[in-house]
Amino acid sequence: MREFLKSVNRIVVKIGTSSLIHPNGKINFSGIDQLAFVLTDLRNQGKELLLVSSGAIGVGMDKLNLRERPQEIPIQQAVAAVGQSELMHIYNQRFLGYSQQTAQVLLTRDVVDFPESRSNVINTLEQLLSMGIIPIINENDTVAVDEMDHTRKFGDNDELSAVVSQLMAADVLIMLSDIDGFYSDNPTKNQQATLYSAISMIDQTLLEQVGSEGSRFGTGGMLSKLKAAQRVLAANSTMVLANGKPPRIIFDILAGDEIGTLFKEGSV
Repeated sequence: MREFLKSVNRIVVKIGTSSLIHPNGKINFSGIDQLAFVLTDLRNQGKELLLVSSGAIGVGMDKLNLRERPQEIPIQQAVAAVGQSELMHIYNQRFLGYSQQTAQVLLTRDVVDFPESRSNVINTLEQLLSMGIIPIINENDTVAVDEMDHTRKFGDNDELSAVVSQLMAADVLIMLSDIDGFYSDNPTKNQQATLYSAISMIDQTLLEQVGSEGSRFGTGGMLSKLKAAQRVLAANSTMVLANGKPPRIIFDILAGDEIGTLFKEGSV
């Protein structure tokens, strides 16, 4: 049992595109509704919640009836603009069904890299939490492009969630994906692959075990999750990587059940 998780208070939850979009490209409304229920219930228990949500491009592809993720950046940004609006509409609808207020926060890396804007981001998020509001955070995909030495992109929302966790000094980052945790090999290709219950340090050997591919609807592969965990460990914080289907698994994680992979110093 991971008893310490029972007493965490400030929680960042990252939900991946694969948990929001069905394999056929359609929106997973039941999954989104369950996520809203779980986070609202935790908020009603007095916990502070921040949701980092992928899915803008995936939802936009569904709205625009696109079967394949576009390769051209302007088209990706246009699809993201359509999808972000629709995704927030769905979130607002589902959360308000449980009487929970949410707020949208869109970030780019340059915002958190500069001290004044970084302070403003923290102040805004702290104020939202103090008002009992759940911030729903995403990268501002419509403008997030690297231009020469002006870095605007986080890379993916796995890294963004780790940055948010670091900015807000969260007790734990719960990263929900389409895989049960971190394995010794790709479990879809190697049935002998074993699930790591806990990892206390990420070294080059671990980094070399994974690929970088995401899904056709999202960008984050296992490598990006390990890099996010690396950032979390460097901040002396904690991360749990688990399967987000269904989101109700968050309750079990916070009950201390040994689900997924725990990234924590001294955990092994």
